[in-house]
Amino acid sequence: MQDATAQMALLQFMQAGRPKVAVPSTVHCDHLIQAETGATADLTKALDKNKEVFGFLSSVSNKYGIGFWKPGAGIIHQVILENYAFPGAMMIGTDSHTVNAGGLGMVAIGVGGADACDVMAGLPWELKFPKLIGVKLTGKMSGWTSAKDVILKVAGILTVKGGTDAIVEYFGPGADSISCTGKGTICNMGAEIGATTSIFCYDEKMADYLRGTSRKAVADLADGIKEHLRGDDEVYSNPEKYFDQVIEINLDELEPHINGPFTPDLAWPLSQFAAAVKENGWPATLEVGLIGSCTNSSYEDISRAASLADQAVKSGLKAKSEFTITPGSELVRFTIERDGFLSTFDKMGGVVLANACGPCIGQWARHTTDPNRKNSIITSFNRNFAKRNDGNPNTHAFVASPEIVTALAIAGDLTFNPMTDFLTNDKGEKIKLAEPKGPEMPPQGFAVEDAGYQAPAADGSSVKIEVSPTSDRLQLLDPFAAWEGIDLKGLKLLIKAKGKCTTDHISMAGPWLKYRGHLDNISNNMLIGAMNFFNEKTDNVKNQLTGEYGSVPAVQRAYKAQHIGSIVVGDENYGEGSSREHAAMEPRHLGVRAILVKSFARIHETNLKKQGMLGLTFANKEDYNKILEDDTIDILGLTTFTPGKQLTIQLNHKDGSTETILVNHTYNENQIEWFKAGGALNIIRSQVGA
Repeated sequence: MQDATAQMALLQFMQAGRPKVAVPSTVHCDHLIQAETGATADLTKALDKNKEVFGFLSSVSNKYGIGFWKPGAGIIHQVILENYAFPGAMMIGTDSHTVNAGGLGMVAIGVGGADACDVMAGLPWELKFPKLIGVKLTGKMSGWTSAKDVILKVAGILTVKGGTDAIVEYFGPGADSISCTGKGTICNMGAEIGATTSIFCYDEKMADYLRGTSRKAVADLADGIKEHLRGDDEVYSNPEKYFDQVIEINLDELEPHINGPFTPDLAWPLSQFAAAVKENGWPATLEVGLIGSCTNSSYEDISRAASLADQAVKSGLKAKSEFTITPGSELVRFTIERDGFLSTFDKMGGVVLANACGPCIGQWARHTTDPNRKNSIITSFNRNFAKRNDGNPNTHAFVASPEIVTALAIAGDLTFNPMTDFLTNDKGEKIKLAEPKGPEMPPQGFAVEDAGYQAPAADGSSVKIEVSPTSDRLQLLDPFAAWEGIDLKGLKLLIKAKGKCTTDHISMAGPWLKYRGHLDNISNNMLIGAMNFFNEKTDNVKNQLTGEYGSVPAVQRAYKAQHIGSIVVGDENYGEGSSREHAAMEPRHLGVRAILVKSFARIHETNLKKQGMLGLTFANKEDYNKILEDDTIDILGLTTFTPGKQLTIQLNHKDGSTETILVNHTYNENQIEWFKAGGALNIIRSQVGA
């Protein structure tokens, strides 16, 4: 669990009545450190600013037998890969990029905090059986091409929802040639295509990484059963018989890609990117290049980027763009400092940030004279939705490999192609960057003085957890109310969201991260990023009680004060992106009763179910157009709510007319009981007599 989602997950677990977690569990403090001036100053400021939250997470971990990784220890997914992931295991994590561990042959799946709470309480965890997508990799990467380009290519093929309800398996000789951390990069961004998880089968690269990270015993065990950690030869010889969809990519022919802006599936081969920039009128001047994040912060990533920085320094070049480096863990940071890479970046004009998520999740105090100015940045991160990195809707964010990001930051120009173009130094000399090079793992081995781990108490029964009732950062949870046993009638339309509505639109991160442990306070960001279909504005909806327009949370609080329920209507792939369950808990807390959309992203749909919400989809997607701004809505058929049976929605229009539409749901019998009880946690509590 990362610190932003762990707060709510552990607040829920505290209500479960269990003395200790039932499975090995960890907390990683990586989300609450804001990038501003540099690693040391930023970490010091974060420790002071978030003292209450870090103290809470530390004490809860200590009490319930949970391993605690301190602020500055690193990004959860890199730390997991270095310490916990192993082939053939299964893991869930309260972050959508938990899937990163698939690079080490692990079935790793991102979930909401309520799912984590169930598992920590010893209850079974369920998942709709996924489809299988096979990606056959042939050939071998070379030159400027990297593992990141594989997933950027796949994202362009499958789009942001093409992997929904599917496990993506990479196989073939090309797969075996990719480093373990490179495999992790590919699996990491599987979240951006909506995949349940992504995975590679066990191979020598994984064994090498296990041994290189002090886990020889694990590698030896895996070697002893390796035939069971790989698919059968027949599967890979005839993949069309065993996979629902097969994609083939020849790594010999794959060129570097740059994806964006505003969505991670808009894929551009490098050779076509400059023309796309010009044709679309995107700002060609590159203001910031950022490398690192949980997607690309391995030793291999940093060493290859550093090889370009070294060329630049020796050729009399400095980065024309602002350039930042985010190490993935203290293990990586300490090692790359020892090996001289950080010094090289410094000479090129780079700034090393803390071992944390930082700009990737909007934790970035960006240096800018105009926070709304149209501009371009490029990152080696995973997501590039509008406003995500810096809160500016006019920031054109592009995603690429660390090598391409570094090269473009040196040039300061999005139209620069390092494979064909030249740079000019202060002496007027023409410089062409050579292909990046770097080892997969440090030749001298990894090194670290203090990895940042705190083991829990052997007996935590005496550990006290204090939450101040006046805190604006933490708030103990009250149980949600059970279903009344009747159809839901008289619901007001809160918002009809138009277009992309990710969890960032529903519950923004950035400055709101500080309220992740306080449900009422963070609910003030509910749906403020969603576009209202009727006026194409964000955070501006009609209050049907007054006829006036106001912010989404304020209007919903007005309905709640009058004990009036409401409904949210959305478009395709509603709730894509992060696993944050706040996007489900906030509407539940404020009195929204149902979410009706064309389609859901997997994790968000599950999170709604866990919190006792109704997550419904249009049986006929064209019925989305029947929803009018002043509608009052009834949900009928709940008294006979059963798996596979459609519900009916009656639209009561302002002019007195009515329309009836059918809606679908995916609730099974257990999930219907969650709805009736007011949430899954209420059932857990009743089982232990809490």
